Amino acid sequence: MIDKPTRKVLNGLKRKGYEVYLVGGCVRDLILKRTPKDFDIITSAELKEVTRTFSWCEIVGKRFPICHVHIGDTVVEVSSFSISARKYGRNVSADFGKPVHCDDKDYIRWRNCLQRDFTINGLMFDPYARIVYDYMGGMEDIRNAKVQTVIPASTSFREDCARILRAIRIAARLGFRISKETAHSVKNLSYSILRLDKGRLLMEMNYMLAYGSAEASLRLLWKFGLLELLLPIQAAYFVSHGFRRRDKRTNMLLSLFSNLDKLLSPDKPCHSSLWVAILAFHKALSEQPRDPLVVAAFSLAIHNGGDMLEAVNIARRITKLHDVSFNELSETQDLNPRALKDEVVNLATSLKRALNHMTDEQIVSEAMAGYPQAPYSDLVFIPWGLSLRVSRVFSCVTSGAERGFVPKQGSKIDYESLAVGNLPEVRHIFARVVFDTIYPLSLNRDNFET
Repeated sequence: MIDKPTRKVLNGLKRKGYEVYLVGGCVRDLILKRTPKDFDIITSAELKEVTRTFSWCEIVGKRFPICHVHIGDTVVEVSSFSISARKYGRNVSADFGKPVHCDDKDYIRWRNCLQRDFTINGLMFDPYARIVYDYMGGMEDIRNAKVQTVIPASTSFREDCARILRAIRIAARLGFRISKETAHSVKNLSYSILRLDKGRLLMEMNYMLAYGSAEASLRLLWKFGLLELLLPIQAAYFVSHGFRRRDKRTNMLLSLFSNLDKLLSPDKPCHSSLWVAILAFHKALSEQPRDPLVVAAFSLAIHNGGDMLEAVNIARRITKLHDVSFNELSETQDLNPRALKDEVVNLATSLKRALNHMTDEQIVSEAMAGYPQAPYSDLVFIPWGLSLRVSRVFSCVTSGAERGFVPKQGSKIDYESLAVGNLPEVRHIFARVVFDTIYPLSLNRDNFET
């Protein structure tokens, strides 16, 4: 389960006589038989020795440098024990008893694991001796499906408030619970995440929403009072529909991301423009419910590059079986082709308006006005360039069929194109997610004529 580029780096350092280990979340994922998002290597070699071992290798980072080893198109990150030993200002080892029968090598490994964020990330794996070193109780917490910090959570989160979001992300991805003490600190210190710069927040949100665990992430963000800080507009939707913190029910927003999750996985992510487009689509529909056939024609027009005639003709052949549980869908009307086309264009226009609202600090800050218990937030972490990129997803509907457009054949997803935001691939998945949400397969096995 260790990918080929990582094996090449491990073998190259091992042949030189250095100690090499896999560390952190990749060890946890291997134990759980999950595909790691990426692999982190730590070695006894100095970074300069790593650069001498590989032909294409660079040291990055000034304060706490690491090596980027380029193997083909893949970059493998390698850190050194010597750097990690001075990376942290605190000396937490003084607060923890040294492991029994601890020799020098054990001590170095233990000190490194002690600096990790969560116990289940504080594991170190020697792939040659086939030994997992666990000094923090990470194996037990994996067995108990629990996320808890290595040091007291209040101290850990004050040191690095991004760990609050990582706790949510890990729990969502693995289906783990957050320990009582850690959960208490997540709630009490939630507001501290607003100290993070917007680029970091976008990165953390992308990890949550683009890697196959978006629905679970949204549920946990709402449960722990973080959604109203990060996405006030979506939090206001939950409030307006009486969605409780621990609600097991679903709604259209969660269903959209559930369908996205079915297509993605940690090693097959999407570009951030896709999940931002889904948020904008849902905002537009929640503000003005639409006929399900209008939504169907809209998704088909997105998929085929703006060929409205084809989209409308296909939509009119769909039976009226749709998910009736969504408030965002109005009663089906008998719209003629012209009226249906006009409604589709109107929906596309409203999506662009919704996207603009999501990047307007004043509108975002007013989203939770009807919910006085919520903390104030005018946070907009979606950069202008990304919003422009998202608007291109819908532009074909209002500007007409694109010249030279080649329709996608079949349903196979090009994950490499999706990860970098290739527009046709993003449109293909967006349309698929929307259509499958409005017309779930379980309700419509034989109700769509091709």
